[in-house]
Amino acid sequence: MAGVKNLVVLFSGEGTNLEAIIRHLHGKEIGGATIHVVPVTNRPGAGGIARAAKYGLETEVIDHTLYPDREAFDEALVAAITRHDPALVAMAGFMRILTPVFTSRIEAVNLHPSLLPLFKGARAIERSFTSGMKVGGVTIHRVTAELDSGEILAQACVPIEPDDTLESFEARLHALEHRLYPETLERLLAEA
Repeated sequence: MAGVKNLVVLFSGEGTNLEAIIRHLHGKEIGGATIHVVPVTNRPGAGGIARAAKYGLETEVIDHTLYPDREAFDEALVAAITRHDPALVAMAGFMRILTPVFTSRIEAVNLHPSLLPLFKGARAIERSFTSGMKVGGVTIHRVTAELDSGEILAQACVPIEPDDTLESFEARLHALEHRLYPETLERLLAEA
């Protein structure tokens, strides 16, 4: 009988990347183990909770507003992640800047909607689109104490077409994310 590898996925919003990860990886056998996706959010009203429930997955909610500071929240987050004994931790639209309380204890990967090292931080899609560049893209990288600066694990480009709107560019970017992130996570889980 195959063992289980838990993939903890941290999210804050609508959970479209979470759903792409669940569809691609939950229940899949990789390297002799069955992958179990464990959704965790910091927002009790996050849309991704309903997306996870469609697949029979219960989301663990750790409401960041109930903690006095970032470090206290990160301590609770680390404790929750550790309880699940993850083979891998993936951030998918997790909109929190993490402190060393987290980054020194949890190895995680993140999906960022730009070609890092360009456009770190917030509003990366809009900043890519208005930059005058011919392409935008996505980056999957290791999480470190420095925002969006960890080792790059995968990148892919999306052209910025002359007739694009921000919305049309963003839609193509998200379609790329929904393919590239699960494929990259699958490769990392095979190595775990």
